Amino acid sequence: MCDPARPKPLPVVATALTLLMAALTAAADEAPVPLAIPELEPETPDTLTLDSRVVVPRMRPLDAGPEQELGDVRPVLPGDETDSEARARPGLPRAGDRGGDRGEQNATAPTQPDAPLPDADIEQGPMVTLTPPEPIEPPPLKPLEIMLDWYPGPQHAALLIAQHKGILERHGLQVTLTTPADPGLPTRLLAAGRIDLAVSRQPLLHLQVDRGLPLARVGTLVALPLTGLLLRDNDSIASPSDLAGRRIGYSVEESSALLLPALLKPHGITMDELELVDVNFGAVVEMADQELDGVFTPQHLALARRLGDEGVATRLVRLEEHGIPRHEGLILVANRDRLGAQQESLRRLLDALAEATAWSLEHPQAAWELLAENEPILDTPANRDTWMPLLLRLSARPAALDQGGYARFEAFLHEQGLVETLTPVDKMAVDVGAP
Repeated sequence: MCDPARPKPLPVVATALTLLMAALTAAADEAPVPLAIPELEPETPDTLTLDSRVVVPRMRPLDAGPEQELGDVRPVLPGDETDSEARARPGLPRAGDRGGDRGEQNATAPTQPDAPLPDADIEQGPMVTLTPPEPIEPPPLKPLEIMLDWYPGPQHAALLIAQHKGILERHGLQVTLTTPADPGLPTRLLAAGRIDLAVSRQPLLHLQVDRGLPLARVGTLVALPLTGLLLRDNDSIASPSDLAGRRIGYSVEESSALLLPALLKPHGITMDELELVDVNFGAVVEMADQELDGVFTPQHLALARRLGDEGVATRLVRLEEHGIPRHEGLILVANRDRLGAQQESLRRLLDALAEATAWSLEHPQAAWELLAENEPILDTPANRDTWMPLLLRLSARPAALDQGGYARFEAFLHEQGLVETLTPVDKMAVDVGAP
């Protein structure tokens, strides 16, 4: 409890007013004296500290040499000395300092992240060089050697156009076409394994299979007969029944062994009653020089025009009009013992021939111009006249097999006694495109 006898202190406001009045009175009597107001320090908030610090690992200085290594840097844990304590201890740089005076200077200097770095001080990372990929090489072409049955002619158009138009290469084949010195040579070389394929004719295939040669038809180039008998156009020979005692030329083996005997037999004429002449490739010359009465030829379409140009008028005896079954005029023959290894190549070949034939049928003039340009020997008046009739005889489906046609022709030859054994179709013809 306050003592009532003790005087109470003046309030703070009253004391301040008293001092102010005294100052004003003195100022009026004396020179003005500046009022000294004590400077108050601004309040500084208490500094917040953390129990731990995160220290960024020190980077190698740009001007440091290769011998200067980075020290071990670890985070400061609770209980470790603070940054201020570390700074107060001489000789121990703070985390992030480089040490010594330079470290103190660098510690206070501002960083310049945008400053360019010297090229020599940049550590190069792994480099990746982008180069274009190597070109993909096409697979190697499958080689095939095909021997023609005769010198090149319009009847070989499917093969020639497929080669000159690049269709064979697009199907992965490298085909070599060769010409025989003898029309009977290709199938003999094929049976001996000397060539891959041979161009032949269906009647000759029947004859050679009957003789035991391992041959098989694998494709068709010309689907209609090409062989016929060209006779001199005179009144002395009106029909095949007038051929007894005549001089007849032939160019291929099946003509004298199969077709001519089959033509004469219904008329009661034997082969001994004819004088046969092997004209080989010289049918035109032999017909004129040796005064032949006729010639059995697988090229009757072009030969008629060529003989006409030499002044020899002829007329054609069609075999199918005299009881001989219709047959394929030009075929591809393979060695039956090697068919397994040739399956893929044969499929490619037949696909290429089908493409070449389809293009030729759609563009007959362009097809002929392609033949004439690449095979100049074909560009003759006779072949130009032959082109359209022959084009219509080309097989649009060279892989397709007419099993009924082969069976009928084989049965006819066997009935006529021209072949000894009746051979099944699957022993002489193969459908390569069949699954």
